[in-house]
Amino acid sequence: MGQAGTAEAAVRYLRSGKALAVEALPRPELRCVREDERAPADPAEFRRVLGNFATGVTVVTAPGAPGEEPAGFACQSFSSLSLDPPLVAFMVGRTSTTWPRIARAGVFCVNVLSAAQGELCRAFAVSGADKFAGVPHDPAPASGSPRLAGTLAWIDCTIHAVHTGGDHLIVVGRVDALGTGEGEAPLLFHRGRFL
Repeated sequence: MGQAGTAEAAVRYLRSGKALAVEALPRPELRCVREDERAPADPAEFRRVLGNFATGVTVVTAPGAPGEEPAGFACQSFSSLSLDPPLVAFMVGRTSTTWPRIARAGVFCVNVLSAAQGELCRAFAVSGADKFAGVPHDPAPASGSPRLAGTLAWIDCTIHAVHTGGDHLIVVGRVDALGTGEGEAPLLFHRGRFL
């Protein structure tokens, strides 16, 4: 039958009403990590070792409030999360100055960068600069967030949930629209440099 067939059969069975009711587990308490709970790993060693995991690179954007420029930042910690409902996630540092603007907008667009967009990534990785200067973009169809030209793909979202995760926030987005772009290969980041 294969995995796809097995999954389809399981969904049909669950929707038939014949499945036994399953009691939901209690929701875990969400809280920040206390100082005495910190792991013994040295932060520099942690970064060095995890830098061996190559990641795709994105730019997360949001429309600006009236009279404000749009917001955006370079993000390596993006992932698909759920197929039904369609959800994605990204992580952002709690000290980010861009995140509060995206949170206020309540929507965002994830722009998956192509291999030729390393300079664009660097422009969105800095603080305090006009990140959109000279960057061609148009509004994403559902949120109006900047959809950058030349990307591999774009995912237009509404903020669904935000969770704490140590010194970062875990942002979950509900996908409202998405599509592919013009790029041919992804921009990857490995050991502190673009591939």
